[in-house]
Amino acid sequence: MSPSQSQNSRPVIIVVGTTCSGKTAFGVALAGRFREEGVSLEIVGADARQIYRGIGVGTAKPGEDERGGVPHHMLDVAELGETYSAARYADEATLRIEEIYRRGAYPLVVGGSGLYIRALVEGFFDGPEAQPEIRKRLEMEASRRGYVAMHKRLAAVDPETAAKLHPNDLRRVVRALEVYEATGRPVSRLRAEQKAPRFTCPLYIGLRYPPSVLAERIERRVRRMLSDGMLDEVAMLAGKNLTDARVFEGLGFQEALALRRGQMAEDEAVREISRLHRSYAKRQRTWFRKLEGVNWYEPREKNFEVILEKAHDKVSRYLGLESHMEGSS
Repeated sequence: MSPSQSQNSRPVIIVVGTTCSGKTAFGVALAGRFREEGVSLEIVGADARQIYRGIGVGTAKPGEDERGGVPHHMLDVAELGETYSAARYADEATLRIEEIYRRGAYPLVVGGSGLYIRALVEGFFDGPEAQPEIRKRLEMEASRRGYVAMHKRLAAVDPETAAKLHPNDLRRVVRALEVYEATGRPVSRLRAEQKAPRFTCPLYIGLRYPPSVLAERIERRVRRMLSDGMLDEVAMLAGKNLTDARVFEGLGFQEALALRRGQMAEDEAVREISRLHRSYAKRQRTWFRKLEGVNWYEPREKNFEVILEKAHDKVSRYLGLESHMEGSS
């Protein structure tokens, strides 16, 4: 594979952006552009809801026609009732990427879940398995002694982790103490010893719109989802008693169910679901600002092909394909 690289410096292209920024369509178009030149890019999804089987409209999962013949991975990999973690995503997506490399293709990660992308690229420290007995004892101690006392206890054995946690963040304080009691080692040391990043030289391509433009796109998508089958999906989940499951945490699922049951008017549902998507987009922007070296584009309709060509050229240089392209022309 070109370029010749070590295991964790192999090429991976990552398309990021907020919800409703056109990442999937852009990724499919980019892969199609390379396919015309005999170069294969396969898309690896990075979406915390599209991994579930049996729902698609409410998660904006691309259908077969939207995939444009481009192989897609990490869609429909979990059952509806499962709790799917970022650590599991990173492990399973890495296996898919290894298969892509073996086929002589390149991985094109597309998604808006910053936690999933970070887990995939940087590795993810998940700690040892939960120790229910230790955790219960620590929680009972916290109820007697108070949050501040538990935080001071953590500071005594793991000052680095304690410095990053507020005393009121009892869940993480207890988890850090639980790890220490279970392993005899502080979380900070275990984190420092975690395996090296899976990918050290990713190429990031980012898509973004001004907030006002994005808000219009979001409202159009929300109306389309509600009319295209989202109401049936949430009714199906409710019928399976999955309203408390992780899958039902998808944006607007509660509101769509209220609309389906006649407990909310359509315009009210559209406004509330759109608001939730705008808030989520704001959090995503915060995530992506932490990424270094992102090549940002604003893909308006009038300049989509121009942006696509610029991204194609950048990816070609990243993959070291310019000489290949020149030789084949």
